[in-house]
Amino acid sequence: MNITITSLKNRKRVFPLLITLFITTQSFAQKTADWQLEKMPTSLETDFALSSLPPQLRPGATVYLLNPEKGYYVARKGTNGFVCYVARTAWEWGEFRKDMAAAISFDAEGARTTFRVEQDVAAMRATGKFTGMQIRDLVVDRIKKGIYKAPARAGISYMLGPVMRSYTGTPASNQIMTMNMPHYMFYAPYVTNTDIGNIPDGRAEGPVVINPGALLLGERKGPYGYTILLAGQTERAKIIASNKDLLNRLIAYKPYFKAAPAMHN
Repeated sequence: MNITITSLKNRKRVFPLLITLFITTQSFAQKTADWQLEKMPTSLETDFALSSLPPQLRPGATVYLLNPEKGYYVARKGTNGFVCYVARTAWEWGEFRKDMAAAISFDAEGARTTFRVEQDVAAMRATGKFTGMQIRDLVVDRIKKGIYKAPARAGISYMLGPVMRSYTGTPASNQIMTMNMPHYMFYAPYVTNTDIGNIPDGRAEGPVVINPGALLLGERKGPYGYTILLAGQTERAKIIASNKDLLNRLIAYKPYFKAAPAMHN
């Protein structure tokens, strides 16, 4: 658009028009951006979410499914305090992707604290009124104000699904991979790799601490850190074999669920 304004009077008329056009354009861009997710088939999403848990915990767990227009809702009420769902947004990265999907579960304490953040993030994304960066900044602000709190006791988040497509590294990059990497996550708010005897960047063998939020909030200020322990080779092979049908269904739904031999594609 090339507009020539020849007088102050014309400027006064055109300026409000430009503001209106800018707001309209921004609004349209927001509405057509990648915030809107596709609804996964209910049975597939349910089975994928439940795969995050050990088999003995699945019958009594609460299952949350995602309504892309509203956020997470209870699809099945459980009795044992555990919740499971498929994560579709990682708020720390400040962006919206349509190809992220990782099955996660929390015990009662994680459901009370960490999962609350995930619910709010999904609900905000579903409105289409926020950018990924705005949601990230809101979460950080709420953590600083004490609205979102760290788990108050030791606990566990299971991610024992046969496949996950999620970020690798830190929010400084937006690399995403498909991985066959079942693992256990123990709540470790404010903990660092140095605290557990690992090297600072967490590349040593054995358990590793991850806490992407700490890079935004400062060292020892991220409430949602985890000490991660990978499932052993034998257990991993058993998990993948027992979920062969689920893997095939996921790949048939979206080809990006197919992991390469090196655990990613």
